[in-house]
Amino acid sequence: MAIYLFSIKPVYAYRIFTGVKKYELRRYTGFEVRRGDRIILYVSGRVKSLMGEFTAGRVITGTPEEVWKRLSKILDTGVGEGDFKYIKGSRQAMAIEVLNPKVYPTPVELETLRRILPDFNPPLSMRQLDEDDPLIKLVIRRIRERFEKSGELAFTNP
Repeated sequence: MAIYLFSIKPVYAYRIFTGVKKYELRRYTGFEVRRGDRIILYVSGRVKSLMGEFTAGRVITGTPEEVWKRLSKILDTGVGEGDFKYIKGSRQAMAIEVLNPKVYPTPVELETLRRILPDFNPPLSMRQLDEDDPLIKLVIRRIRERFEKSGELAFTNP
């Protein structure tokens, strides 16, 4: 299982965390997201915080037109024309099914992240993290441990 950090606009994060958006569209950047991978969401814009995560379900790859055509055959994807505009024009794209979205009860703001990890910069789109990445070791695991103990959230460890 791989772990990815995605930057996402607030409107799309809200749609994911409320269960409206069931697929996340991405321009293909060389990473191959697979079923079961964990996606950590850094919400950009005015929010500038780690807000939560989800598990990747089905992953559809191809040209933007192929991805859009396959998505149009699936009911209730929560993806609209505005989403398609994001991938349109790229050589390759992917649609990642959103499973089990979790919102962190307390977002981790960029300022806090930089106090813990002075060199932290959110990705422009996405980046893969490994098990030993300081973001995982010093931030994400602590969030999960704290909220698992309280019973508020249940996560599968990366």
